[in-house]
Amino acid sequence: MQKKALRLAFSEKRRNLTPESRERKSLELANRCLDLPVWDRQTFHLFLSIPGKAEVDTTPLLTILQGRDKDVAIPRVSGPGELQHFLLTDATRLKQNNWGIPEPVAGITVEPEALDVVFLPLLAFDRSGCRVGYGGGYYDRFLSRCRGDALKVGLTFFPPVDMVSDCQPWDVPMDYCVTPEKIYAF
Repeated sequence: MQKKALRLAFSEKRRNLTPESRERKSLELANRCLDLPVWDRQTFHLFLSIPGKAEVDTTPLLTILQGRDKDVAIPRVSGPGELQHFLLTDATRLKQNNWGIPEPVAGITVEPEALDVVFLPLLAFDRSGCRVGYGGGYYDRFLSRCRGDALKVGLTFFPPVDMVSDCQPWDVPMDYCVTPEKIYAF
């Protein structure tokens, strides 16, 4: 399937999950992340969920990261197609942007090259690790600036499709994708 059709289909699938189901699946997914080979690394990027988009709730995963004393960077839209990343601390103040995304107002900047693990939002993915996001290209531009050994981990409620037929050369593939039921390695 093509990305446009996948975006529509998987947005609808997420909306059809009850809030209770999303909460349960988000917790299962966070617990599944404990089986990833990433816990010897220190600096993690984590997106904060958009409540109105029925995304995976990353709060349980954030709790795990903080409980393991990991450094967590969270993104803020800094311009057209660009993300800036800030270290999450007790002093970090969040504010929703125009898209409903909770973002840090200010703080300690974390450069993409400093990140060891990047947790990625997505709508769909395929068996080769091609990720389908919202289509703005924010994460592909950001990932192109990360170190080559930074692990890219998608988070989703649903298993993969066989193939995203219009994956492009600039689409940065994932190393892993985690669902509530399974970890997929690429």
